[in-house]
Order: sequence, then structure tokens, then C-alpha cells
Amino acid sequence: MSNIEILVIDDEVQIRKLLEITLQSHDYKVLQAATGKEGLVIAASHPPDMVLLDLGLPDESGHSILKKLREWYSKPVIILSVQSSEEDIVTALDNGANDYLVKPFRTGELLARIRTVLRASTAEPETPVLLFNDLQIDLAARAVKKNDEPVKLTATEYNLLTLLAKNEGRVLTHHYLLKEIWGPSYINESQYLRVFVAQLRKKIEYDANKPSHLITESGVGYRFV
Repeated sequence: MSNIEILVIDDEVQIRKLLEITLQSHDYKVLQAATGKEGLVIAASHPPDMVLLDLGLPDESGHSILKKLREWYSKPVIILSVQSSEEDIVTALDNGANDYLVKPFRTGELLARIRTVLRASTAEPETPVLLFNDLQIDLAARAVKKNDEPVKLTATEYNLLTLLAKNEGRVLTHHYLLKEIWGPSYINESQYLRVFVAQLRKKIEYDANKPSHLITESGVGYRFV
């Protein structure tokens, strides 16, 4: 069994049992909490490598627990919840969740999301060159290549691409991307994102209409894979 520990905070016994069996069968160690308070105590006393957090907890909202966690806990948090509204998803991501899966979820997809966020969290923060199969991003030279051919990007296109690529697998909300790239006064200018994402897709994707790197999370934001 690996040394990777995952804390499951969920009040449903059946869900905790399912996750325990699934995660242990893939060599993860599992810690469990049935309430938000219990989860915070475990996370503080024995910090895990990842937290799987339900929003519908009996003692306190999962959104509140997430905010408290993010005051000091920097490792990945994935939300697992029956709450599927766009508002809940955006709020959780803006509050620091790395990903969001709606119950009922497919275990294969959950395991893939876990691998992705763990890989991103353990990567060197300033790796000089980011490699994604056909795509190469040289951070030092601010240069991008596709199949070893240079891709000409504007400064804004490059900044947007690298922000997404450095957060590989993580959904970045519209507000977050607009604030980071254009500034706080642009957080409602979603048309900026649509235009620049469309331009990027034409330059880095094989088929801009069927993107394999810049994935749209409808109503929420974008994910780089």
C-alpha cells in the first residue's frame, strides 16, 4: 500500500464504505469523518494528502468547512456532492476546491480525478518546461511548440494558456481566470474568455471544435488536460 492518505468527510455510511473499499483497492490509505467538525480535527492533527469533502454535512455546510480548511490546508480537496447547481460548483471552486464530482459518480472517473490532482500537487511549482504529449510550454523562454513547431501566441494568450496548464486537471472558474489575467475589474467580462479560448484552440488543438486540451466546464469555467 502507498503512503498516500485520503481523508473522506461524508455523513453517509454507505458512501464512506464504498470510498474506503475503492481507494484501498488502489493502494490509498483512508481516513474517515462523519461530520465537518470531526473532519477538521483529523485534518489538523493528521494532515492527509487529499480530502474528499461532501457539502451536505449534518453539523456545518461543506462550503464553510472548505473555507476553514483553506485557511491552512494547501493540499488537494475534491468535492463529492449531490448538489449539482452551477452556483454550488462555482462557489466551491472559487473557495479553493481542486475539483467537483456530482453524486452518484463513476469510481473510474473519481480515481482519474484523484490521480490528476495528486500529480499536479506534487509537481515542481516552476518546472522550466511543461510537456503535454504534442504540446510543449517553455516557461523560461515564454515559448510554445506543437509537435516541435513554434506556436505564435500573443502575451495574453500565453498567460492564459500557462495559467491553465500550471493547474492541469483543475477547473478554473470564469471569475478566477478573468481576475488573474485581466484584473479584478474584469470579472464579469466573460466574453473576453470566450474570445481568447477560441483563439487558443485554433492554435494548439488539432480540431478547435473538438478540443483535447482546453475543455469547457459548462457554466463554470475551463480545465486544461
